[in-house]
Amino acid sequence: MSGIERINPGHLAPATGFSHAVRVIGPGQLIFLAGQTALDAAGRIVGDDITTQFEQALTNLLAAAQAAGAGPGDLAKCTVYAVDVADYRAHASELGRIWKRLVGSSYPTMAVIGVTRLWDEEALIELEGVAVLP
Repeated sequence: MSGIERINPGHLAPATGFSHAVRVIGPGQLIFLAGQTALDAAGRIVGDDITTQFEQALTNLLAAAQAAGAGPGDLAKCTVYAVDVADYRAHASELGRIWKRLVGSSYPTMAVIGVTRLWDEEALIELEGVAVLP
């Protein structure tokens, strides 16, 4: 048997929008996904708000995963770098709806990390990840 097992122990706080642990079962392949911001194909940042940029950054992350042979359900880890964590939290419901539309209800392990700025000065958010192929 191979695949990904998402583990959420009952004695930890409920995992809402993430999994506490992800176990890779079998001889899978790891795919490391570079940080993606809201850049369009021409290299310009799309949008000036967190939700628009999140959707573009997630779309870019999923495109990189797909190019490596992984689908949305293969994400085992996703790290979010946000210039304004309070803004991220304030829009968590909207971001969750975007996630469910693009990825579904399979949540990887996740962390949101506040940063002072990103490589592209206009970027408000960056997502990087690890996917697993069975």
